[in-house]
Amino acid sequence: MALIKRLHLFVLEVFLPLLLATFGVCLFILLMQFLWRYVEYMVGKGIEMSVLAEMFFYIALSLVPTTLPLAVLLASLMTFGNLGEHFELLAMKSAGVSLIRVMRPIIVFLLALAGASFVFQNNIVPDTQAKMWTMLLSVKNKSPELEVPEGSFYKGIPGYNVYVKSKDKQTGILRNMMIYDLSKGFENTKVIVADSGSLKMSEDKLNLVLTLWNGESFESFPNREYRRGEKGSTPYGRETFSLKRILMTLDSNFNMEDESIMRNREISRNMTQLVEFVDSMGLKVDSINARREEYFTKRIYADAFRGRETGGEIRSAKSDTFAVGKWDDYFTLKNISDKRGLVERAKGKIESIRNDYNIESIQQADQLRRVRMHEIEIHKRFALSLACIVFFFIGGPLGAIVRKGGIGMPAVLSVILFVSYYTIDIFGLKMARQGIWPVWQGIWLSTFVLAALGIFLTYKAVNDSVVMNPDVWRDFFRRFFGKREVRNYQRREVIISTPDYARDIRKMEDLTHLCRNFMEKRKKWPGYYGFWKNGFWDNELQEIVSLEEDIVDDMRNSTENLILGKLMDYPIIKQGYPDFLDNKIVRHVCCILFPIGFAVYFISMYKRKYILQDVRMIVKVNGDLIKEISKEL
Repeated sequence: MALIKRLHLFVLEVFLPLLLATFGVCLFILLMQFLWRYVEYMVGKGIEMSVLAEMFFYIALSLVPTTLPLAVLLASLMTFGNLGEHFELLAMKSAGVSLIRVMRPIIVFLLALAGASFVFQNNIVPDTQAKMWTMLLSVKNKSPELEVPEGSFYKGIPGYNVYVKSKDKQTGILRNMMIYDLSKGFENTKVIVADSGSLKMSEDKLNLVLTLWNGESFESFPNREYRRGEKGSTPYGRETFSLKRILMTLDSNFNMEDESIMRNREISRNMTQLVEFVDSMGLKVDSINARREEYFTKRIYADAFRGRETGGEIRSAKSDTFAVGKWDDYFTLKNISDKRGLVERAKGKIESIRNDYNIESIQQADQLRRVRMHEIEIHKRFALSLACIVFFFIGGPLGAIVRKGGIGMPAVLSVILFVSYYTIDIFGLKMARQGIWPVWQGIWLSTFVLAALGIFLTYKAVNDSVVMNPDVWRDFFRRFFGKREVRNYQRREVIISTPDYARDIRKMEDLTHLCRNFMEKRKKWPGYYGFWKNGFWDNELQEIVSLEEDIVDDMRNSTENLILGKLMDYPIIKQGYPDFLDNKIVRHVCCILFPIGFAVYFISMYKRKYILQDVRMIVKVNGDLIKEISKEL
């Protein structure tokens, strides 16, 4: 028991520092990614560092629930990768401690961490989200710093367009200015030109003072006749000045928006408020549906078909179609104009009903969207908390399988897994937000997928699987793509039994005969459907390979270097297909899936070419060996 407790402390001492370090790194990366999206709202507005620091603090707090799963994934990969690389994990297993028992203290810790993450999302994140988005909205609405460019019109001052040909950077004097004053409306535009001028902000930062020297101003005064399109001249005013000051309204202070704007959003509510909103809005939607059904069935349909003129009585008011008595007789007796009028009134009534229905549908769609958004927030908080545990059951077993510590391989695997998780999560979120999928299905999709991956990796790690062994995958792809292997034989110092050359010559003659028959039958390429229908394993090729290996095994005991050298010219033939392709059902599925089926088909035809070359090589080597053995005999 003391050994187990000491082992648990050792695992936690390795895991916790890595978790803190990776949490800091991941939080910084996500913070930079968030700022990169909204940097255009912050640059060039003269915002104080204290405001930016406060906003960054709220952003960092809001990103904590998203950062924790990624930090757990990276830390668990590094922890068990280091233990496997330094053979510490192997020593634990040899002492009879299973991988699950080694992971137990971290699992207990992560269960507590998941609970803390949920409490954090429920109590702290809503307030920080409200403050963060309020500050971001305030920063977005703040006026940019005044920076009039040279050679182009500047429209950053409300109601004014300012053109400056050149600027003196030392004194701040603006040369050859032209100002379009649109503050009184487009019809009362005022044009001002000046040799030079300057722009300064007032002390309260609420107004901009424009000082102009040596210029003229032009202002039109359109009269009433001109507005009505009547002929007549348009009066205008002209002013020449040596010094002129214009006061422009420009609030450059940072003004915080009202936080109550964000308090009504789902991101700013705790679980109790979210559940209450969903329940109350659900009751409201149900009542609206009941009232709308009554409105459309009784008040509209019934009133439309009530026979005031025909004398017909409504016999049913429970369906969309009402049976009205004497309607056919009534309509038949009408003349063409009256019939047209009735049809037009019916058409107008239908248009009115459709418009009312569309308006009601739009209102209900907005309410249902708000309900979905609140339900998404509820499920999302549980899913993010549980993701910490799911990512551990991926990272821990994967690190134990890969057995690579440090930051290189774990970082690459973490990025790949997290990007996959994020992609699936965004897809499910969009499906849930648009109402295509149920909310729980869209939000939990990524968790279910990664949970299945975690169960698979944990099972493989507990059973010491070689699923992530690079040599295994290298051998698999070598066999699949038919990469060439070369024989390498050396003369043996001790030979127990000498080769039976006479028997070997007979076998080589039989092998040559089999090879020629094999090549004769396979002059034509198989078709696509025939390739998938007949299977993969060629019995004739298997017979050739078996006979070839039998000859090689016997003649390896030869003492002649020339014979051993010729034996190394025998090709190593492998079909290299995965075992599951021998299954008939799998072959039919691959045949139907054309992208996969055609890929395997062309690869197989490529390998078939080399197999035929190998068979020809066997015939050539057989002839050379028969001649060489005949000389020795």
